Amino acid sequence: MKYLSAFSLPSLVVLASPAMAHEGAHLHPHDGGLWLGVVAILAGLGLIALKVRK
Repeated sequence: MKYLSAFSLPSLVVLASPAMAHEGAHLHPHDGGLWLGVVAILAGLGLIALKVRK
């Protein structure tokens, strides 16, 4: 499970970030902040997964 998450989470962050940024541009500032929070959480999980792998 750790091995799977180490590869999938960073990939999801890389794939999802441009889409979320594009959607965020069309949302209200409050909703945009929510998306930024989601991206930040995913990025944090990705970094943790990379540390677990090493």
